[in-house]
Amino acid sequence: MRIWTARLPVVIAAWAGPLLALLLLLGPAAAQPANPALDTLFAQLRLAPDADAAKLIDRQIWALWMTPADPDLAGRMRRALVRLSLDPPAAIADLEAIVKDHPEYAEAWNQLATIHFMMGDYQTSLAEIDKVLQFEPRHFGALAGRALIYRSQGRQALALKDIAAALALHPFLSERALFPQLLDDVTRI
Repeated sequence: MRIWTARLPVVIAAWAGPLLALLLLLGPAAAQPANPALDTLFAQLRLAPDADAAKLIDRQIWALWMTPADPDLAGRMRRALVRLSLDPPAAIADLEAIVKDHPEYAEAWNQLATIHFMMGDYQTSLAEIDKVLQFEPRHFGALAGRALIYRSQGRQALALKDIAAALALHPFLSERALFPQLLDDVTRI
């Protein structure tokens, strides 16, 4: 027993390097692939001089989120969004199929969260928002949505934390108006 425990630090050290490398390789798979265009747009959005400029950048970010690079996934998402515009509850099946096949695609999770929010199913929406933020931590729409849910539940501290995080990414979000304590600083948090 003493020999084994004496060698334990060596065994741990021998496994730690490869294990750490494996974790680093697996870690990025949980997030959206790097997108330099999206990174640039987020940098521009944080520095937008006014609401009009922010709105133009905001639209470009949403376009990238809604249009994945995979042509099959993009087509499925287009069909789900058309269905969403006509009959939001019916779009749930389409979006659930997308996240089943592409569980890392944050925007499909976000659209599910939005539908469940609109239907008043806040618990399901919160779980889906967690998925969105797992894959796209900068998703200001998901952060603002979660802030609205928390606000409606009377969880003011959590709501303020999330809206502040959303406003750090997008200083001109319209949801800011729902938080009077934030209106003193009109352009930045």
